[in-house]
Amino acid sequence: MDEFIHKELFEKIENKTKIKSEDILAVADSVKDANFKDEETIRYLVRQLSSLANVPVSEGIEDSIVDSIINHNGILDFRHLGEITDKK
Repeated sequence: MDEFIHKELFEKIENKTKIKSEDILAVADSVKDANFKDEETIRYLVRQLSSLANVPVSEGIEDSIVDSIINHNGILDFRHLGEITDKK
């Protein structure tokens, strides 16, 4: 049952974002021990996700995302990140 839920979740993500589940898992694996207080690490992740999703991220939005994560002690605040990206 648990595996079914994961598969269904990834299918929904793939349908909405057009990003393959393998790519999502690869990104997740690459950042599982990442330092989200490090600006370059965050910029790398933003660029990697932007490339996977084929959605350009302007320098201003990238800066806002980086600042938001750094100012929240490396914690991802998805609500605030959503507000940033909605302003584009």
